[in-house]
Amino acid sequence: MEAKVFKRKPAPAPQLPVAKVPVESADQLLRRLEWTVLRRLDGLLQGDYRTLLRGTGMDLADLREYQHHDDVRHIDWNVTARLQQPHVRVFTEDREMSAWFLLDLSPSMDFGSGEQRKRHVSTDFVAVLARLLTRHGNRVGALLYGSGVDAMIPARSGRQHVLHLLHTLQARPETASAGPTRLHELLQSAANLVRRRSTLFVVSDFITEAGWEKPLGLLAQKHEVVAVRLIDPLELELPDLGLIPIRDAETGEQLLVDTHDAGFRKRFARIAAQREAELRQSLARAGVDTLALSTDDDLVDAIVRFTDLRKQRSRLSGAHGPAGKLPVHLKHAA
Repeated sequence: MEAKVFKRKPAPAPQLPVAKVPVESADQLLRRLEWTVLRRLDGLLQGDYRTLLRGTGMDLADLREYQHHDDVRHIDWNVTARLQQPHVRVFTEDREMSAWFLLDLSPSMDFGSGEQRKRHVSTDFVAVLARLLTRHGNRVGALLYGSGVDAMIPARSGRQHVLHLLHTLQARPETASAGPTRLHELLQSAANLVRRRSTLFVVSDFITEAGWEKPLGLLAQKHEVVAVRLIDPLELELPDLGLIPIRDAETGEQLLVDTHDAGFRKRFARIAAQREAELRQSLARAGVDTLALSTDDDLVDAIVRFTDLRKQRSRLSGAHGPAGKLPVHLKHAA
């Protein structure tokens, strides 16, 4: 039996009365995360914070013949094939590494079925990563997208800069419904504004108009790009809650749906799973690493899983030449 769907004019989503909770200041938020998250990460990462900036912070200085005990990951396979003699790339460390947060703050980011909204998870992630990186001398900046790209915070280092970034995020009001998100605008702005090679964290739920895949792939050709996907469990599977209103945060349209209908819940889960699979494929084709953050996730566990994945890929890259690719003269033999 088909679930009945009743359309009606857009209206504000019904809200249950909730107790008012004092809003944390930027300093209080950062202190809490330093005690509850950063201290745990320090013990678990054991100095591997640089894995978060893989591919940045090193400038090519020279090429020379391979010597015993050289790191095989630094072999330049193109030069080796041309000269018939193993050569390695020699790097100098760049102390001024930069990371940029490309933050989607569109209306859909204000959704959350539990205690946490996606926007809150995004802010905690930015606070933790920004502080983790700046205390080691790296710089962080941000581009903010609401109904368009409306703010840029230049890349700087230091705790005060992180507090400024967090205060800016907390002071922003919720974005009113203004049509669908156009994530490609944020990515194209980053391509124009971030000139120096950096690590870019695209923090979004990727609920957006089509057309973002190409600009993301172009960014990944110049920068180290990480897609940080914000997810809420209710977006993947609906529980049996009877007749409930569902509101599109992007457009304001509201529908009444019968979640008691098992067939409707199955169709919803199937469509959600299909979207997830297509999104993962699009991100993989763009050549970016992905960190999925759910509103019911443990932030520490998620970051540690992500760094472990990047270390595994780094070892794979060492076995297959730069960027995880086979040497040019071995491609046809593979």
